[in-house]
Amino acid sequence: MTKGWAADRSQERIRLLAGSDLDHQALRTAILAEVATMVPFDAFVWPLCDPVTTVGMAPRARTPCPQELPTLIRLKYLSRAARWTELMRWPEPAESLLKATQGEPSRSPVWSGVLQRYGVRDVLSAVFADKYGCWAWLDLWRTGDSVPFTDEETAYLGELAAAVTAGLRRSVARQFWIRPDPEPGPDQASGTGSGQPGLPEQAVLTLDDDLAIAGRTASVDDWLKLLQPGPVPHHQVPEVLNVAAQLAAREALVDTHPAECRVYVGAGRWASLRANRMESEVSGPTPPVAVTIQASTPAARLDMFARAFGLSPRQGELLWLTAAGADTAAMADAQGVTPYTIQDQFKQLFQTCGVHSRVSLLAMALGTGARA
Repeated sequence: MTKGWAADRSQERIRLLAGSDLDHQALRTAILAEVATMVPFDAFVWPLCDPVTTVGMAPRARTPCPQELPTLIRLKYLSRAARWTELMRWPEPAESLLKATQGEPSRSPVWSGVLQRYGVRDVLSAVFADKYGCWAWLDLWRTGDSVPFTDEETAYLGELAAAVTAGLRRSVARQFWIRPDPEPGPDQASGTGSGQPGLPEQAVLTLDDDLAIAGRTASVDDWLKLLQPGPVPHHQVPEVLNVAAQLAAREALVDTHPAECRVYVGAGRWASLRANRMESEVSGPTPPVAVTIQASTPAARLDMFARAFGLSPRQGELLWLTAAGADTAAMADAQGVTPYTIQDQFKQLFQTCGVHSRVSLLAMALGTGARA
C-alpha cells in the first residue's frame, strides 16, 4: 500500500461515502471498492450487527466456499482470535489473523476447519462500533501466494473505522423512515401484537449442532421470504445461522452476548430472532437448537431506534416516556425540568429524527403508521 498522500485521499473518499445517503448495501459495496485500491484482498465477509448482542445480520460476502456456509459461520463464532467482540475491547479496531495468533493460524477454529482448505493465507478483521453499540464487522481474506496483511494495511483499516461506523449506523436509522403501510397477506397475521402490519405469525426452526435444519413450523417459509437469502445451497437459511452460531459460542464460553438479533425486513418493519437449546427429558443425543422468529416488540424497536439515531440519554428517555403515553407535565416531573425545557428538548429530538410531531415520532419508531 502506498503511504502518505494516496492513503489520505482514500480516507477522505471513504469519509465522503460514509456521510452520504447510500443504503447500507450500497455503502458497503462502495467502501469495499475504495478499500481494495489500498488493501488488496481476494474474498470478504461483511455483516451488519445487532448493536447490543453483536450477532450478525444482512451480510455481504464473496467467498470461495458458499457451500460450507453453516460450518464457516459456526466456526467463525467459535474463534477467539481477532473476533469482533474482542476487537471492541482493544485500543485499535483492526487486527490480522496471523498477528492475533502469533503466526499460528491453526489456533483459530475457522482457519483450521475451513479457511486453510481454500488456501486462505491471512485474514484482516475490523469492528465498527461506537458508544451506541456494535454495528458491523469485516473480514478481508488473502489466498494463495498473497503476502500477509501488513501493519500499515491494518492501521489504514483501523483509521477508517470511526467514519464507517457512523455511516453504517445512520444507514440503519434510515430504515425507520420507510412507511408505506402494507396490508397483511392471506397467510399473515397482524404482527403478533407488535403493531407492525403484515408480518407472519411466530415461526420456529430446529437445527442440529452442525446448523443443519431438522424441523420447522408452517410459518417459517413466510419469514424466509422477508429475511435476506443466503447463497445457494443455503439460500433458505439466512440470519438464522448467526443466532444459532452465537448460541454455540455462548455454550463454549467464547462469548457472553445473547443469542438474539433484530433484523430489518422491509417497509419499516423489524423481526427478532432468538436461539435456545431445547430441553430433553431423557438422556441421549444433544437436543437440537430452536430458533424463534417473530415481529420485534415495541421495546426492541424503541431501543434500536434510539441507538441508530444516536439519541442522548435525555432524548432516549423522552422517546420512552412518549411511547408510555406520558404528557408534557409528567415528562417534566420525571426529568426534574420545566415543561418549556421539555418542549425545547422535543424540538431537538424532532430535528435529529427528521419528524415534526410526537405522533409521527412514535409512528416511525414503532412502525405503526405514516410519518408526518
